[in-house]
Amino acid sequence: MKSLLLILSLSTTLFSFSQTVNGTPVKDINVEYIEIVGRGKLFSTKLSVEIDFGQHNKVFNMKDTQIRDADGKLTVFNSMVDALNFFGTNGYTFQQAYTITVGNSNVYHFLMRKIKN
Repeated sequence: MKSLLLILSLSTTLFSFSQTVNGTPVKDINVEYIEIVGRGKLFSTKLSVEIDFGQHNKVFNMKDTQIRDADGKLTVFNSMVDALNFFGTNGYTFQQAYTITVGNSNVYHFLMRKIKN
């Protein structure tokens, strides 16, 4: 029985990981609203997503606003719905969306609100 519990706890640790924005875990962002900004990646169907929750960022360092996994690698989303689902599982609900066209590409802005327990 003890070995089963040990295996379960180790597997949970291996398969659970923490995504962070600017060093802050997504679940621990202590603000009411966040904005998800999605931009298409060059020669790809994936999106690069940046998060604005009013955090202080270094000048000219956009990587501070992107989501990173436990290994420090940037998280890439398949679509804005993929990003919405990610934030939905992390305690946020959709509020509003708008799109801006810059050059020949769209920039998607989604406003999310933290669900209060």
